[in-house]
Amino acid sequence: MKKAMNQSILTLILNGGSILALLFMMYSLFTYSRVNGQLNEAYKERFDLTYNANRFMNGSSYLTNEVRAFAATGDKKHYDNYWNEINNLKNRDIGVAAMQEIGITADEQAQIDEMSGISNQLVPLEEKAMEEVQAGKNDEAVEYVYGVEYSTSIAKINSIKEEFLAALDTRTSANVEVLHKKEDNIRITMIAALILVGIISLVNMIVSRVKILRPVLKIRDQMGEISKGRLSTDFSLTPDTSEIGMLVASIHETKKVLRKYISDIDDKMSQMAEGNMDLGIGNDYLGEFVPIQDAMRQILDALNQALAQINLTAEQVSQESDQMAQGAQSLSSGVTQQAAAVEELTASVGDISEQVTSTSKDADNARQHSEDAAKKLEICDEKMAALKIAMQDISKASDQIGGIIKTIEDISFQTTILALNASVEAARAGDAGKGFAVVADEVQNLANKSSESARDITELIENSIELVRYGVSLSVDTLEALSSVVSSSGESNKMVVQIAASASQQVQSLEQLKQGMGQISEVVQDNASTAERSAASARNLQKHAEELKISVNRFRLRNTSRRR
Repeated sequence: MKKAMNQSILTLILNGGSILALLFMMYSLFTYSRVNGQLNEAYKERFDLTYNANRFMNGSSYLTNEVRAFAATGDKKHYDNYWNEINNLKNRDIGVAAMQEIGITADEQAQIDEMSGISNQLVPLEEKAMEEVQAGKNDEAVEYVYGVEYSTSIAKINSIKEEFLAALDTRTSANVEVLHKKEDNIRITMIAALILVGIISLVNMIVSRVKILRPVLKIRDQMGEISKGRLSTDFSLTPDTSEIGMLVASIHETKKVLRKYISDIDDKMSQMAEGNMDLGIGNDYLGEFVPIQDAMRQILDALNQALAQINLTAEQVSQESDQMAQGAQSLSSGVTQQAAAVEELTASVGDISEQVTSTSKDADNARQHSEDAAKKLEICDEKMAALKIAMQDISKASDQIGGIIKTIEDISFQTTILALNASVEAARAGDAGKGFAVVADEVQNLANKSSESARDITELIENSIELVRYGVSLSVDTLEALSSVVSSSGESNKMVVQIAASASQQVQSLEQLKQGMGQISEVVQDNASTAERSAASARNLQKHAEELKISVNRFRLRNTSRRR
């Protein structure tokens, strides 16, 4: 196996170079950002210094212009503007303070002090000029602010101002220029680093494609062919000491081992297909292929056992199918006889069903008559109960009449006594009592008649009471007999209802039995046809068993007495 650099080392070198170049570029970018910030600060400082210098100088020029305008025109507006600048705006003082805060050189501060000193020397002249204007002496005022002394001082201030601005611009420009050069150098460095990163990335991409990606794609294609079972496909890559080279060597070895196993399996399967089941399986299978080896052994053992059992079974099936055919034929004959017997039984069941139906109808009629008689007996029972109550009421009324008669007898007795007393008194009265004696006689006669009538009524009532008591006794006996008849009629009605229901159920049961016999007849007929088919199937089964014996006999099985 030839030697080659490992893809991991090569990738590590290239990736390390890319990382270093990126780190250098990031550092350059950071430096560029910092310098750019310094440059912006320098620009801002230059602008602020220039702005505040002009503010200082413009404030001084503004005072000069306003005092000259006031001297020339006498307009108080310019006077107010002058003092507003001095007392309120103070642009000169603010500009100087701002420049000092930003930072100025000693020379620049000296120039500012010089301009301030000269400007301060002009103040007395300006004040005198404003006093002259207020006094109405405009010509004298103009002489103060346009005179040689004032103009010379102004010219000197302007000269110093130009020198100050030029020196300030030179200094700030130099700082900006230095930062610009530094920024340009960093930009060039960044571009160089970016180019280096691009070159390294390009080299890395080319190397990765040539040394890694292309071989990996070929390995993928080769593994795809192996997964499809194409082990004879050419593999252009050769093994070496690199990672991919060792992977290629593993693939070659895998293909070799797979060809060996497949060739052995194909040989064994071909012999098994030709009927040779007396084979031996080696022990040279390794790893995950050991289960395949065990499975082949199990298949051979199972096939030998199955084929031997099939041969034995075919022999048994051949023998038993003949017996089955004979039994099916006998069954067919017996089923035909059963069908005839079922037909006769069905006819008998039909006759019984018609008789039971007639009985059910008679039972229904008897039940109806029994119900009517029971209702009539119940009515009689109710009337006898009412008669009993009426007889009892009559008996009570007779008793009451007896009491009334007793009262009448008592009255008759008292009337008789009264009549006797009246007769006695009438006799005592003599002639005066004759009329009263006649009345007493009539009362006595009335009492006698009442007593006789009471005795007759009592005799009649006693006879009536005896008859009533006899009637009550008869009504009680009749009522008890009717109650017994009503109860017996109810029981008879229940029995008739039960008989009718039983008859209906018998009709339904016989109808179901009739249907069941019809179904049994159909089943028996189906069994007859099935028996015929079973006989034919048994003959076909015997034929197939013979064919199966012929097919199994072509296999060469192991001798069970010989050890594997």
